[in-house]
Amino acid sequence: MDTPITRAEHNEFCKRLEEENQRQNKRLTACEEATKQIQSLTISIQKLADNMEIMCKTQEAEGKRLAELESRDGEMWRKVVGYVITAVIGIIVGFVFTQLGLS
Repeated sequence: MDTPITRAEHNEFCKRLEEENQRQNKRLTACEEATKQIQSLTISIQKLADNMEIMCKTQEAEGKRLAELESRDGEMWRKVVGYVITAVIGIIVGFVFTQLGLS
C-alpha cells in the first residue's frame, strides 16, 4: 500500500460500486416482488382448501339427505308392491274358494 491510487482510479472504483449496488437493488426488488406473489398465492391456496373442505362437508350432508329420500321412495314402492301382491293372492284364493264352492 505504498503507492496511492489516482483520483481517476478512485472514481472508477466508486462507479463500479454504484453499478454493483444498483444491480443488487434490482435483484432485491425482484426477490421482494416474487415473495409477495408467493405469499399471495399461498393465501389463495389456503382459501381454496377451506372452500373445498366446506364443499366436501356440504356434499356429504346432501348425500345423506339424498339417500334418505331415495329410501323413502323405496319403502313406499315396497309397500305398494306388498299391497298389490296381497290383493292378487286374495283374488286367487277367493277364486279358488269359489271354484271349490266354499264360499
